Amino acid sequence: MSEPILQLDNVSFAFPDKTVIENLSYTLEKGAFLSIVGENGVGKTTLMKMVLQELKPSNGRVRFLPNRNSVEIGYVPQFRNIDPEYPLSIRDFIGLNFAGFRTPWLTKKERQRVGELLTETKLTGVSDRPLGQASGGEKQKAYLAQALLDNPNLLILDESTASLDPVAKTELLDLVKSLNQRLGLTVIFVTHDIPLARHYSDQYLFLTPGTYEAGPISALSDEKVAKMNNA
Repeated sequence: MSEPILQLDNVSFAFPDKTVIENLSYTLEKGAFLSIVGENGVGKTTLMKMVLQELKPSNGRVRFLPNRNSVEIGYVPQFRNIDPEYPLSIRDFIGLNFAGFRTPWLTKKERQRVGELLTETKLTGVSDRPLGQASGGEKQKAYLAQALLDNPNLLILDESTASLDPVAKTELLDLVKSLNQRLGLTVIFVTHDIPLARHYSDQYLFLTPGTYEAGPISALSDEKVAKMNNA
């Protein structure tokens, strides 16, 4: 029987002028690949901020199981354009989570971990390239590697494939799916891209204004998407 890693208990969140999430309950099982889908403004980002404990629910609660200390979260943000003059290499950028500003003085164990992640994310061949001169796909892989540094058991991709070309999207999600299947890494993928969600995830949570629906990804038909978006 599957074990839960995250429990949303009747979670609601309201801004002063509107409620964006209302009485949402959901159990995320360990090892799942969940896509959270829905149009702009339905609360996907707000929900992730509650999971990351950057926002507190207006009602209900977000629970990590068996407890908060047992869940290590890795977070991959939406693509952000980086100044072409940004000087750090891909290798040094990944090591920032270890290093702060002491990059040249990483321990042998830390350097080894960075090397493992360069291999895992297929960045070894470009590891000395300045991040500012890397392609969009390489930048997102570097963010993924950085998110994996502390061996998380829950990985959140927050619109992480938006603005990437189709090849870069596939390469990034192939890496994530491999981690999900080989290591049992639990994944939350926030996306507008229904075809991508169908291809990579096994569960979905569809948010619409004031309501939601969840189930196996095989149940997310075109008819259901159209109906939910027009609700």
